[in-house]
Amino acid sequence: MQPHLICLDLDGTLLNDNKEISNYTKQVLTELQQRGHSIMIATGRPYRASQMYYHELNMDTPVVNFNGAYVHHPKSNDFNTIHEVLDVDISKNIIEKLQQFHVTNIIAEVKDYVFINNHDPRLFEGFSMGNPRIQTGNLLEQLNEAPTSLLVEAEESKIPEIKDKLTQFYAENIEHRRWGAPFPVIEIVKRGINKARGIDQVRQFLNIEPEHIIAFGDEDNDIEMIKYAQYGIAMDNGLQELKDIADETTFSNNEDGIGRYLNNFFDLNIRYYS
Repeated sequence: MQPHLICLDLDGTLLNDNKEISNYTKQVLTELQQRGHSIMIATGRPYRASQMYYHELNMDTPVVNFNGAYVHHPKSNDFNTIHEVLDVDISKNIIEKLQQFHVTNIIAEVKDYVFINNHDPRLFEGFSMGNPRIQTGNLLEQLNEAPTSLLVEAEESKIPEIKDKLTQFYAENIEHRRWGAPFPVIEIVKRGINKARGIDQVRQFLNIEPEHIIAFGDEDNDIEMIKYAQYGIAMDNGLQELKDIADETTFSNNEDGIGRYLNNFFDLNIRYYS
């Protein structure tokens, strides 16, 4: 069988609700690597918050972070890194508007810095993975450099309205997408950025044909990736909107949806155990 590229979202997809890769799915992915297939991470997370899974699976492929705003190869200098940032003035304008909406919190990612608008121990823990330098305070005063992304936390009921306003006022400059659990978060990145664009660059680097791409996701930040892949697979716990455009729906992230799908797809005959 020709080498395939298997693209894995993390939260709500590869990771179960305990933020772990299950033993069964890990066994399947390891077997596929040994057979010459490539697996890669495509996530909204920064690299520092995804590298533990990269190393756990002994990957040797580029990574798509920040939903495609940062595409890089942790183990090779031959890969042409992409790092797209938001305009700093537009970012401050967005922050000012969001503060008027009384959102719960706003986070800006700038290289190894994380700027958090309001102190929140729960949120602090979630965004401190990889030990970034964290500053808390009004982002309009703190932010003086172009961020890779802005993250907006808001009450669940306010998310649709905020997304509508972002589209209404900033559609020419930004992309915005909903993150998966555990936080109701909207991520804002530069316009034209998405996971599919990053994956296509990785595909070319690895010399894998488009018809040999499999991708798994669960949220609206996975839509372009699921459409792009020859086999775009939604998780059973995913958004209905994603399931509607996916080629298939597999079991949930807590039921080894990735491992069970790939075991059947590649006829691995690895016995499933729950």
